[in-house]
Amino acid sequence: MQKNITLFVMLLLSVSAFSQENLEEVKITKKQKGLKKSYTLTANTSLITSKELLKAACCNLAESFETNPSIDVNFSDALTGTKQIKMLGLTSPYLLITEENVPSVRGASQAYGLSFTPGTWIESVQITKGAGSVVNGFESISGQINTELLKPLNDDPFFLNFYGSTDARFELNTHFNKKISDKWATSLFVHGNARVAKNDMNNDGFLDNPLGKQINVLNRYQYFNPESGFVSFINFRYMNDKKQTGELDFDKDTDRGTKNHWGSEINTERFDVSTKVGYVFKDMPYQSIGFQNAFNTHNQNSYFGLNQYNIKQNSFYSNLIFNSIISNTMHKFATGLNFTYDQYQEFVNVNDYSRIDNSVGAFFEYTYDNTDNFSLVLGGRVDNHNRLGFFVTPRLHMRYNPWKNGVVRFSAGRGKRSANIFAENQQLFASSRTFSILDNGGKIYGLNPEIAWNYGVSFSQKFRLFNKNAEAGFDIYRTDFKNQAVVDLMQSPQEVLFYDLKGSSFANSLQVEFNYELIHNLNLRTAYKYYDIQTDYLRGTFQRPLQAKHRFLGNLEYETNLNNNKQWKFDYTFNWSGKQQLPYTASNPTADQFPNYSPSYAVMNVQVTRVFSPVFEVYVGGENIGNYKQEKAILGANDPFGPNFDASIAYAPIFGQMYYAGLRFRIK
Repeated sequence: MQKNITLFVMLLLSVSAFSQENLEEVKITKKQKGLKKSYTLTANTSLITSKELLKAACCNLAESFETNPSIDVNFSDALTGTKQIKMLGLTSPYLLITEENVPSVRGASQAYGLSFTPGTWIESVQITKGAGSVVNGFESISGQINTELLKPLNDDPFFLNFYGSTDARFELNTHFNKKISDKWATSLFVHGNARVAKNDMNNDGFLDNPLGKQINVLNRYQYFNPESGFVSFINFRYMNDKKQTGELDFDKDTDRGTKNHWGSEINTERFDVSTKVGYVFKDMPYQSIGFQNAFNTHNQNSYFGLNQYNIKQNSFYSNLIFNSIISNTMHKFATGLNFTYDQYQEFVNVNDYSRIDNSVGAFFEYTYDNTDNFSLVLGGRVDNHNRLGFFVTPRLHMRYNPWKNGVVRFSAGRGKRSANIFAENQQLFASSRTFSILDNGGKIYGLNPEIAWNYGVSFSQKFRLFNKNAEAGFDIYRTDFKNQAVVDLMQSPQEVLFYDLKGSSFANSLQVEFNYELIHNLNLRTAYKYYDIQTDYLRGTFQRPLQAKHRFLGNLEYETNLNNNKQWKFDYTFNWSGKQQLPYTASNPTADQFPNYSPSYAVMNVQVTRVFSPVFEVYVGGENIGNYKQEKAILGANDPFGPNFDASIAYAPIFGQMYYAGLRFRIK
């Protein structure tokens, strides 16, 4: 019966193969790694555990990757404080971002959706490089990020986290968990944050971070019955987020819609309901069926100066999955059907871009694992989409262990997606650029769907060096776009052009890692990344703007041994970014120009945690302690309604040093 339970939880909690290893590794150990790389899974997957998430302030999901070598974190603009993530050099729309394997950050939520998941709600994050599983859909191109939330049956009865920082940001998180019966448990998560003071560290007359407040509530129920073979989750969630930014003197009550002072408000309200039901066949523990359903409504009302942008998205997602074997457990398969419906009401100033997207698809994924040194996952799906048409999506992942503690992987796959050009590029509204769509023959804003192939190979090796644990590896990936919705900032600083790809576009990525235990309890993590990302624009071939060719990450962590349940933890992170191609501004007056390339820069973060007992700890830390700031953040800041105003070109931090403190308290 215990085997039934394990298979059941593997199906419902995480469809992807990585969760199998995650559950298999739940063993009694003295020390848990914050970042785990798998040597037995077929896909190139790593796991960020709750321990890793506590190494930084980690106020939301977007801020959970500062110490992760696979994800790059950048600011999207000079006003909203929003952090944008990239994998393999490609921005988040090319990632499939899921919450417990249900698509979450997509469509209208692309720009700010990662900031809507509080960090304390997260149990773990699974990162897969390359095209993801066909079980989860057809949109994944550069990879998948799956977030697992805390489970009602496993979480503490009560948890409290309070956080405050020198940039006037304050957060409060409370978790309440109760076991209703021997089969039912429930959680209530309440999150609130606010930024209450104006900051202008670079003295340009504009807020470096927005004023704002957010309330976020999640109520979830878990049912678990090992006798019958049923398990289920039911989630209800409400979120309201308000941001105000712009000039220091902007007053939303008197200046909105005028040229008195430039200002912006972004108000988002979101409601989500999701269910998961699964069943493991009692006499066939290798066979199970799961049914996932999710409905959400996302409503954003916003303006940026005189630019108005409103979008409402109603979405429904349904996925039916059947897992079984062929002959024996070395040959497994997953098959099923899914359905997606998206209703968009989208308005850009006076232009109405409302539409309805829907698709129905079927998938089959075969897994071979000889339980020793070789595994293969071969999947395919067929979909019929009212705008993308009928198409086939193939995916392949292979793993081979040539010797002990060494693993070689290969992956290849195709992805296809609709580019939501306005929702994904909202930072451009904070400028005087005009928006022009050059094509009109496609079915998505006049454009055709984006299509890309992704190929990759990786190698990792564990070994002993000077009698200490070490790990080294590399991966190489290439993404070839057959079509792309090109966002052209290289033609003129007064406009942004959208058009279908008129030539070639590719992204090459190389990453080299080395991790080493310097001394007992002192661990070093390093990663160098090289990106060659080029696109054919109307003016010629250029590197993708605002993407460093070279990046380096170094992380040092040290923790003392437990002494009467007391402990010190220290963490230091160094992030270096090389020069970046900047959008074309040469035709502006000299004072409102950027050079062709940005300077390189480095950012350092530190955190110290004092554990007083298993139920109470405090932490203090600093971000950007070297106080590096982008020298000129906003073009035309002295004339924000003039033709040269642009707050969208952010290549480095806008805010200088920031220090914070917080506490965590729980009842076991």
